[in-house]
Amino acid sequence: MKDQLMSDLKEAMKAKDTVRKATITMLRSQIKQIEVDNRADVSEEEIIDIIAKQVKQKNAAIEEFEKAERSDLVDEAKREIEVLMAYLPKQLTEEEIRAIVAQTVSEVGATSQKDMGKVMGALAPKTKGKADNKLVSQVVRELLNQ
Repeated sequence: MKDQLMSDLKEAMKAKDTVRKATITMLRSQIKQIEVDNRADVSEEEIIDIIAKQVKQKNAAIEEFEKAERSDLVDEAKREIEVLMAYLPKQLTEEEIRAIVAQTVSEVGATSQKDMGKVMGALAPKTKGKADNKLVSQVVRELLNQ
């Protein structure tokens, strides 16, 4: 993944794609910072976690930019999210999430909202990096309220 990022960074520089270049540079610097802090190489899974965290932060920023009526910053953040999403595994659709949640609820034997923690714990490895946790928890709540 790190090699792919470096290759894509060079490509973005040649194409003079400033948003892509800046986003990849930011991502590479975060990976490097974690490697320095932990004194160890970062695994593919950890890189996916970093990317997912960045997407989440960008989505939160978009909400704030919309409140401030800064459409220029909203557009830039959306372009950055597009760049980041290219490095994440294929995202699950809402229907796929519903199927996984329904299966997990029956596996865990969850019957009420009190079991939400158990369900979310069992879902984490199945949806990590493939789905927005906000959407997953919303689907879990809906199924447990039925």
